[in-house]
Amino acid sequence: MLVATVAAGDIADHGHFSPPVPWWSLTKTALAAGALALVAAGRLALDVPLAGRPFTLRQLLQHTAGLPDYGGLAAYHEAVARNDEPWEDGVLLRRVGAERLQFAPGMGWAYSNVGYLLVRRLIEAAAGADIGTALRALVFAPLGLPGARLAGKPADLSSTAWGNGQGYHPGWVYHGLLVGPPAEAALFLDRLLAGRLLPAALMGAMLDCRPIGGPVAGRPWRAPAYGLGLMVDTASPRGRCRGHSGAGPGSTAAAYHLPDLDPPRTVAAFAPLDDVAIVERAALALP
Repeated sequence: MLVATVAAGDIADHGHFSPPVPWWSLTKTALAAGALALVAAGRLALDVPLAGRPFTLRQLLQHTAGLPDYGGLAAYHEAVARNDEPWEDGVLLRRVGAERLQFAPGMGWAYSNVGYLLVRRLIEAAAGADIGTALRALVFAPLGLPGARLAGKPADLSSTAWGNGQGYHPGWVYHGLLVGPPAEAALFLDRLLAGRLLPAALMGAMLDCRPIGGPVAGRPWRAPAYGLGLMVDTASPRGRCRGHSGAGPGSTAAAYHLPDLDPPRTVAAFAPLDDVAIVERAALALP
């Protein structure tokens, strides 16, 4: 397991010079940060319905747009297992039935990778660049993080800490898959939540969370909620917890900011495991 902690602005890292690791759904936090940076610049709107759609950017970022997910689509998992080339976006959206909302926007909550594919498209259109280039300019360069990058082909995962023995194509993560050193994952979250990227009003919007139920069986989440690109627990074993977990073929990830500790700190853990709960507990146990 590779871990990193940031306290009082200083990195105490046990994997600072290690190979990069897949960030999996921590990528959603970076996408949310990039989208909100474009809102701050007046190039995207947070609460105006998208053209031809009944939902807003805020609802996409908070998983309240009503969109389905492809995680339950058997054909998707079968294609990944065969090492097929990723489907084109339009094929995915048709197969998952993206035009049929599960509930009226704002009237429910359902985790949706499809929603974050639409966020990716919005960022690319507004920035006039592919998502990797856009996130570099909007998020990682301003936060001083040179090592985070988008994985676009299987070889981009081969050089990560645990390789890519399964030949997994990162294009199957339709919103994009970031890879980078564990230390930069912790620093990304720490600097973002310290207010070094977004104006106060948008930082407040990002942290404004929606409760999504009670404790999660088998995982350390006691009072789970979701902000804009942020998993939140208002009653974790170490107080408030903000960040994101993630999992994919061959590894898992967890990065959290813990503002109630003295001093506040940000923790990250990555491991070549299938059970995300293990890295979640490890991250929450870091000193």
